[in-house]
Amino acid sequence: MDFFQLETFLAVAQTGSFSGAAKIVHRTQPAVSQMVRKLEAEVGEALFDRSSRDGMLTDAGRVLQEYAQKMLNLRREARASMEELRQFQRGMLTIAANEFTSLYLLRVLEEFRRFSPMIKVAVQRSLASDIASQVADHSVELGVLSFRPESSNLQSVVVFRDELVFVVPPKHPLAKAKTVSIQQLGAESFVAHNVVSPYRLKVLEAFSKHKTPLNMDVEMPTLEAIKRFVAAGNGVALVPQISVEPELLRGELVAVPVKELKLERKLRIVSRKGGQLSHAARAFLQVAESVSQNVGGSYLFQPER
Repeated sequence: MDFFQLETFLAVAQTGSFSGAAKIVHRTQPAVSQMVRKLEAEVGEALFDRSSRDGMLTDAGRVLQEYAQKMLNLRREARASMEELRQFQRGMLTIAANEFTSLYLLRVLEEFRRFSPMIKVAVQRSLASDIASQVADHSVELGVLSFRPESSNLQSVVVFRDELVFVVPPKHPLAKAKTVSIQQLGAESFVAHNVVSPYRLKVLEAFSKHKTPLNMDVEMPTLEAIKRFVAAGNGVALVPQISVEPELLRGELVAVPVKELKLERKLRIVSRKGGQLSHAARAFLQVAESVSQNVGGSYLFQPER
């Protein structure tokens, strides 16, 4: 049973004759008769009363007529929905990001919402260590990472360049310094992020290399908590620059360059290699590329091989 059989059957029911139906479906009358007989063989019931000249439906024919119309209506709705997806009038995009990488998404999402206001976007907060596997197992469609995923099943595009910055409260003794050495930080009390990351390990290696103690007297679960605690005068911190730009502009925190600490962080959008991206995901990547071209600066769009 296929859609054309059902359309032909409904045409016979509508016109009351095989010849009338033939004109509607653009087939010969024998072809229409043969198609109806084949349909009757499939359902195991006569659909028309052959003794009637006006193509009267049997009881089985009336039942099939109702369902055939529903099926054709559903097909029409499905086609319309697919077209809506292609026109970005509906759909859903799921993205995995952590507290830091989600900051990159703000500007791109703002542009994306202007472009596709009917697409629902769900940014799922995840540990950086889990994002690659979530993309690979289809839990989310895209992920944002600050390191290149190791899986050969994933592909990535660099979309933002950031760096770790050393921040202090405005009244801190180092706040007016143009630059400091890593050895000067040995006596400082650091407020650290308690989530393990490749960049945390690089910071530990840098302090160890220069034989300088790293006093992480307080550890906190969020960047927001770290910023507020430091701004209140309770120590210093090393945080992603993108996360403290508002506080630096308002003068609530001061960034001081550290000669021996030049840790660049590249943010990447990660997707499944060879996977068929949804219309929404492809549109999001196009917006990310557009932002990189229009804004420039730290915003990039560099596919990695």
